[in-house]
Amino acid sequence: MVEETEKSSIAAVKEEAEKYSSSMANPKEEETAGGNSDGATAPAKEIAPPPPARHPLEHAWTFWFDNPSAKSKQAAWGSSIRPIYTFSTVEDFWSVYNNIHHPSKLAVGADFHCFKNKIEPKWEDPVCANGGKWTVSFSRGKSDTCWLYTLLAMIGEQFDYGDEICGAVVNVRARQEKIALWTKNAANEAAQLSIGRQWKEFLDYSDSIGFIFHDDAKRLDRNAKNRYTV
Repeated sequence: MVEETEKSSIAAVKEEAEKYSSSMANPKEEETAGGNSDGATAPAKEIAPPPPARHPLEHAWTFWFDNPSAKSKQAAWGSSIRPIYTFSTVEDFWSVYNNIHHPSKLAVGADFHCFKNKIEPKWEDPVCANGGKWTVSFSRGKSDTCWLYTLLAMIGEQFDYGDEICGAVVNVRARQEKIALWTKNAANEAAQLSIGRQWKEFLDYSDSIGFIFHDDAKRLDRNAKNRYTV
């Protein structure tokens, strides 16, 4: 099970967002001024409510979408990936997350990414070039909750080696869905093993998961083997 401190940290992100949503759903009613001495009623004055508190994240993050209908066998890999929205506060995250399709509602072939701002979800990106990825698999339509918990763990800086995290992607396919967590320095075994173990705890995921180097994936494609396993 997830450690209590980790649970409370993720819960805190949700709680702050719920407070924000509640304050926006129930704005203060307009207030009116009192009557004049001659009995006339003064015009009503609109008093704007104070702006809701903002809760900045340590990093800005960008959602990216790879539309399956835009993909072509002749096109270069990653050419159809497009940035959707960049957010840097808890409130902005929830406003976007609550208004986009979750993995179970995405079309087969879709890839949905969330990466630190300025990092493109591509092997060629300089930050990702020497990295790799951990991957967890789910039956079709069963990854929604783990996708959310992955996002909360990333943006809430719950990983001990958070600086190693580039981002995450959910791949929707006909028979299954996969969530992959991308990291910077694949050769840093201690950091990668720590990230893999913590990720499994956050998701309460009991099966073994493997880590593949991007270099291996580029050279060997589907024949690339796991370098680390937890």
